[in-house]
Amino acid sequence: MYYKKFFDEEKKEVVFMIRDVIEVRIAKNIYESYRKKYSDEEIISFCPHKNIYNAVTGRRLYYITEESGIPLIGHTAFGIIDRGTNLLQIRPCSGCNLNCIFCSVDEGKSRTRVTDYMVDVDYLINKFEEIADFKRRHCKNLPIEAHIDGQGEPFLYPHIEELIKGLHDIADIVSIQTNGTLLTKEKIKRLEGYLDRINLSLNSIDEQKAKLLAGCASYNLKHVLEMAKEIANSQIDLLLAPVWVPGYNDDDMKKIIEFGKEIGAGKKWKPFGIQKYIKYRFGRKPKGVKIMNFWTFYKKLDEMGEGLRLYPKDFGIAKCKALPKKFKVGEKVKLRIEMHGRLKNEMLAIARERIIQITDTNKKIGDFVNAKILRNRHNIYVAEEI
Repeated sequence: MYYKKFFDEEKKEVVFMIRDVIEVRIAKNIYESYRKKYSDEEIISFCPHKNIYNAVTGRRLYYITEESGIPLIGHTAFGIIDRGTNLLQIRPCSGCNLNCIFCSVDEGKSRTRVTDYMVDVDYLINKFEEIADFKRRHCKNLPIEAHIDGQGEPFLYPHIEELIKGLHDIADIVSIQTNGTLLTKEKIKRLEGYLDRINLSLNSIDEQKAKLLAGCASYNLKHVLEMAKEIANSQIDLLLAPVWVPGYNDDDMKKIIEFGKEIGAGKKWKPFGIQKYIKYRFGRKPKGVKIMNFWTFYKKLDEMGEGLRLYPKDFGIAKCKALPKKFKVGEKVKLRIEMHGRLKNEMLAIARERIIQITDTNKKIGDFVNAKILRNRHNIYVAEEI
């Protein structure tokens, strides 16, 4: 375990900074009583009187292990999502180092997100293997893809290389979504032979516009472009995945396509995955943006050239039996609150090996709530208090 330790004079807390991502705080008097018998590593792991935060976002953080009993199915912010295909979404953590003005989940410096989650790497790999075995039993001859994405930046996950290598031993294809800012030449080289494709979020090749879209003055476009070239020259396939935000980066789409062709993106899969900006309830809404409908969006893609429309078959994605659902829509259940939710006034319950999000509630951890299931699509559960 790599960590730095220091004392916060103002709050009188001993602070452990683990891999610059996880911040563990323990009151000094409690730490002093524990250190008589235990090492720092043991105190970090087992001391019940500690507060854990995401050092990047500053938010409360839950570190989820197999021993915690917290399931990895049921939530969109962490764990594994099965949308009924041979591709499984792997979400090791939430939190982002950018503040993109179009972010669909209001990540980074957020007005709506109050909690982050991080999953133990062994727990995540073991659960993926279990679900991959289920898929292979029901979906013969289909390759199983592990796609690492999330509500944030996956390369913030301190065990990302270990996760990729572990998934590689189980999955037929391992891919990842990233903004590219945390990549290095050395990291890309270490991941060759384990990672099959990187979907790189590149929204502009104009420096000022890129900073504006990233919502971050420190965004280093030059570095991201260099990393794109490095990926294209490696054994890892590169897909450039800009979000088209009307009124902001209209002129950049063709330039990104030209850049991708120039560096040799997409040797095995499609080189471009242009995404349409969509306004979400809890997402960010850039000023003055005029949202395109899908008909207009696809028409403009066709005007820019062939092959820009993406279909599941382009990536070998096909329907495949999904994990069984544990709750029906409309079902009334009594649940015990176990965790804080991702949003304000949202709490999480655990039942039938699933996570259930309970919206608009003032209940606290340990309370029981009568609830009605509102959503169960893709085994993601949302309920309301009744």
